[in-house]
Amino acid sequence: MDFTADQLLQYNGADPSKPIYVAIKGRVFDVTTGKSFYGPGGSYVMFAGKDASRALAKMSKNDEDICCSLHGLTEKEIGVLDDWEKKFEAKYPVVGRVVS
Repeated sequence: MDFTADQLLQYNGADPSKPIYVAIKGRVFDVTTGKSFYGPGGSYVMFAGKDASRALAKMSKNDEDICCSLHGLTEKEIGVLDDWEKKFEAKYPVVGRVVS
């Protein structure tokens, strides 16, 4: 399934009847089973309904880093992001991709 950024935002955990999605490198993962982390009150709620690639690469929770842009990331940061992507692949199903 394809999601625009606006459509993805609808899956941010605010509506308990909808799943919670987080995108990494444009791939959308259903992280609903991790709602204690990604749902309201969770320590990673700021990533819910968004592409968290840059933030995960930089190990940041800052609003300006919560986006899909990989521009300017170091090799080490890209490696960190790749590790996060592998963790998500092992734990959560892919349900779609973000399109512009």
